[in-house]
Amino acid sequence: MQIHLRNTSTAGRCLIFYLVGAMGFAVHMGTLSLLEMGIGMDYYPASILAVEAAILHNFIWHGRWTWADRRRTSRNPIIVRFLYFHLANGMTSLSGILLLVPIFVDTVSFDSRLANILSIAICSVINFFAGDRFVFRCSHTQMNSGD
Repeated sequence: MQIHLRNTSTAGRCLIFYLVGAMGFAVHMGTLSLLEMGIGMDYYPASILAVEAAILHNFIWHGRWTWADRRRTSRNPIIVRFLYFHLANGMTSLSGILLLVPIFVDTVSFDSRLANILSIAICSVINFFAGDRFVFRCSHTQMNSGD
């Protein structure tokens, strides 16, 4: 299923971003639970792998929904957008996991799942703007025409 968006407002695009993010959140938490409770992996590497699973999921769906209108006009092939997504959104999310989760778990004594939820929420705002302005940016002419 593909949704085509044209001249989407920032608020509308943000809403779609968070809908995709909610699906990615389910992937993240499912992966985390499977790794921690299913196979007994420590929360730290399990959190990192859960982030990677969500990153892969979100890249696919943001390209198909959130920024579908920019896919055809992007000057960058999909592999370049994928690398940019990992650099921007991936590094933001991984940094959040690497820095915030241990603080929440070891210092504040939160459950690892709650620590992951808080980290994701904090990083999501940065991730929207990184995706919008860096990964899925539109051509200069589109930016001047109101997108």
